[in-house]
Amino acid sequence: MSRTAAGPLQTGAGLVLALAMAATVGAALGFQYIGGYIPCALCLEERIPYYVGVPLMLLAFLSGAMKWPPLLTRALLLAGGLLMTWGLVMAVYHSGVEWKFWPGPKDCSAAALSATKTASSLLDNLNAHPPACDTAAGRFLGLSFAGWNAVASLILAAVAYVAAFGRTKI
Repeated sequence: MSRTAAGPLQTGAGLVLALAMAATVGAALGFQYIGGYIPCALCLEERIPYYVGVPLMLLAFLSGAMKWPPLLTRALLLAGGLLMTWGLVMAVYHSGVEWKFWPGPKDCSAAALSATKTASSLLDNLNAHPPACDTAAGRFLGLSFAGWNAVASLILAAVAYVAAFGRTKI
């Protein structure tokens, strides 16, 4: 088979990536709904590549399994790699905001979220507010959720790129 053909590597990678992406975003949702960790605005944005990537990687798997044009399978895997690269950039940015390496969005800082000064704004703030983007909800083995997302995104991007550009056999 040529380098442009889709083979077991591409088909398997599509399934592995779909499952890994689903597990990663599923873990984030579990921490939110079961663990009670409320995500900030940047956390929610970091989930977008996963929401888009899972169905794309399932389509890549289906494309390889059904022997659709190999270029389609590889293009879908490349799209998955690009999505995870986008996720990596967002996660590194968010981690830097948490470590105070650079400022985050002005409407997502601890100062902006706690600026209740008047009685009328107290009524507006009775509803729960998301946490500030510059404060990590917690750290596990030294990394925040954004830090772990950077690790996951890096690994998933690497797998997707290897599958998109690699040989057809493992």
